[in-house]
Amino acid sequence: IEKKTGKKRTLRLNPQLQRHITECHEHIRPAGVNVPILQSQKGTTFSIQRINVMLKEVKKKYRLHVGNFSCHSLRKTFGRQVVEQAGESSEMALIKLSELFNHSSPQITRRYLGLRQEELMEVYDSLTF
Repeated sequence: IEKKTGKKRTLRLNPQLQRHITECHEHIRPAGVNVPILQSQKGTTFSIQRINVMLKEVKKKYRLHVGNFSCHSLRKTFGRQVVEQAGESSEMALIKLSELFNHSSPQITRRYLGLRQEELMEVYDSLTF
């Protein structure tokens, strides 16, 4: 259940992601099946803000050359990859993403992902002299 909207969200994990999660779970070895994996030493669940701080620490430690590195940027990256992989079906992908992201329209999703600005900049790129 989303905190922001109160809406229930169901996720499907494809077999590849299920295997990856299983491998991570075996590596981390949490105390139990229903125990959150991202827990503090006190046993409390990390907040999104704390996870963002941890991601910034990972970025710095491994000298990752990425702009934004946060929970939110990972969400946007997911959306951009879905649209890019959709190819000619990108409009349908935007419709589906707008529902997944709980946006009011695909146009909001397009703007959220920064696609509209890119499309406008491509107009300049298409000019020939």
